[in-house]
Amino acid sequence: MTDIIKHRGRVEKVEGSHVVVRIVQTSACSACSIKGHCNASESKEKLIDVYEVNASYQVGEEVVLCGTTSMGMQAVLLAFGVPLFILLLALAISMHLTNDDALISSLVGLLSIVPYYLVIYFCKDKLKKTFSFTIEKQ
Repeated sequence: MTDIIKHRGRVEKVEGSHVVVRIVQTSACSACSIKGHCNASESKEKLIDVYEVNASYQVGEEVVLCGTTSMGMQAVLLAFGVPLFILLLALAISMHLTNDDALISSLVGLLSIVPYYLVIYFCKDKLKKTFSFTIEKQ
């Protein structure tokens, strides 16, 4: 059984089967009763693209955006886990090859993740299909 993450939102734009949903992402502090006296609370508005086959939604309509926790974990792994592994591997190899020259090894480590992010950028259309959200009427 997959866990479903649900978030309320409002339809901003409908173009054929493409629906743009605006959600308000809030930190846990935003629900706190003393948030006005603290600087830790924050909220951000995000626009989420949803590709629905039968997009029968109206602009301004309240909807529920649905995604899976496994999709979120996979996104974190692709965005942070794999680049960290590449960076550490390149750093270890370059430290060995340069006789522990930290400056050169650091630069090699940082530059080693550039090709990875370029591949991610060029595969963004495929990733949009992999990381797809669904919406439900409220």
